[in-house]
Amino acid sequence: MAMAIGNDGDGEDEVNSTINTTPLVDVMLVLLIIFLITTPVITDTVKLKLPAETNVIYKTKPENITLSVNKDGDLYWNGSMRPLGGTDDLFEKLKVEAVKVPQPELHIRGDQNTRYEFIGKSILTAQRAGIAKVGFVIEPPARN
Repeated sequence: MAMAIGNDGDGEDEVNSTINTTPLVDVMLVLLIIFLITTPVITDTVKLKLPAETNVIYKTKPENITLSVNKDGDLYWNGSMRPLGGTDDLFEKLKVEAVKVPQPELHIRGDQNTRYEFIGKSILTAQRAGIAKVGFVIEPPARN
């Protein structure tokens, strides 16, 4: 490797066309050190046992209550084709069911386009009536 010292006398500096890789190597080494230091910190998080997905087969029991909510917010009791008058009627029916031993479960079937407001009111009404178990019925995903 040769090094030019001085000037050839024509007054112009030569253009250095070689790439200086020293800053690149410095930056890469710093990044490598940062990644080596921070990786153990990321992997040492709080030890948790996350719940596994379970697919429980829906078993219809005669004592269970099915509440259907359509997209307009109409409530249907146990598959009836006639809607309830509102949350007041639902409260009266659930109050009767809440005192039974064992207490029945309330299964809510909500339309996909139902606003959360209607489902939330149904849950609140069930809570006010004293229903302990509320579940949601969904359609299982298609298996490929």
